Amino acid sequence: MQNRTGRAVLAAVVVAVALVASGCSEGSSAPRVAGDKGSGSGPGKPQDDNAVRRDWVNCMHGQGQNSVQQDKDGNIFLPATGLGGDASASGYDTASKLCDEKVPGIRQAMEKGREKFVEEARTWVACGRKNGYPDLPDPDPKTGTVVIPTNSFDPAKWDAIQPACSKLPMPGYRIGE
Repeated sequence: MQNRTGRAVLAAVVVAVALVASGCSEGSSAPRVAGDKGSGSGPGKPQDDNAVRRDWVNCMHGQGQNSVQQDKDGNIFLPATGLGGDASASGYDTASKLCDEKVPGIRQAMEKGREKFVEEARTWVACGRKNGYPDLPDPDPKTGTVVIPTNSFDPAKWDAIQPACSKLPMPGYRIGE
C-alpha cells in the first residue's frame, strides 16, 4: 500500500514540475495582456493608438482617399461634406468601411481623441466669437465639428476671424444644414 501511495505522490510531483516548467519557462509563448509589467513586447502589447490611426490613413490613401490626412500629433482630418465636398460620392464611405475592417482598433483609437477635438473646437469658436463672428454656432458635442447653416454663413466675418484664430487648431467644419 505504501508503494502505491509513494508512486502516486511521485507521479503528482512529476506532473506538477512538468506544468510549472512548460508554463513558466522564459521562452513561454503565453500571450501578454494589457497592463503586464513585463518587457512591453509580445502579442498582447497594447496597441499604439497613433500607429493604428497611421495604418488606417495609409489604408485610406491606398483606396484613393488622399483627402484623409494625419497631422504630426496623430490627429486625423476627414474630408468635409456639403457644398461640393460630398464624401459618399467620392467613395469615402466604401473606403472607410474597408479600412475599418483592415485596421482593427481604429474606432477605439479615434474615440480617445474626440474629447480633445471637442475642447479644441470650443476654444476656436470662442476665439471666433470674440474676434468678430458673435453668432458662430457651438461645435457638435460628440465630434467637435462646427456646422454653420448656409443661411447664416457670413464669408466676410469668416475671413475676418482667421488671422486672430489661426494659431489655434481649426476644427472640422461644414457649411450647410
